[in-house]
Amino acid sequence: MARVYDLPFSTVYTALVQKVLRKGGAETSLDQITSRLTGYSLAELKEWKRRDGSYGDFFRQAPAYHPNRTLITGKVCDVQIETIQDPLMQEIRRLDRLVDWLSKGKTVEQLVEKYQLQEEKA
Repeated sequence: MARVYDLPFSTVYTALVQKVLRKGGAETSLDQITSRLTGYSLAELKEWKRRDGSYGDFFRQAPAYHPNRTLITGKVCDVQIETIQDPLMQEIRRLDRLVDWLSKGKTVEQLVEKYQLQEEKA
């Protein structure tokens, strides 16, 4: 199993936040796009930041992955997302790809449009 699965969620997420902030982005943007991808509410995401859960468990326990998440393609760390065999790692890399875009100055709205991540209507 990949080591990243066992790292504390708060540690990994803090690193993602720092990456976005270094490039002039906002933590709220990362929170919004993470919520869209995984189905966690912003309140649930805030709770994950405070508790002891692992990064792998965060993804394993995601309430409702966005059905269009498979449209998130491209390379992360020189690996094509859609060729990753491990479904859990694929989900992790999808978030990494969105973080890369936020770090390059894209807005949440641009990412929602690009990957068709609109909120699901109940």
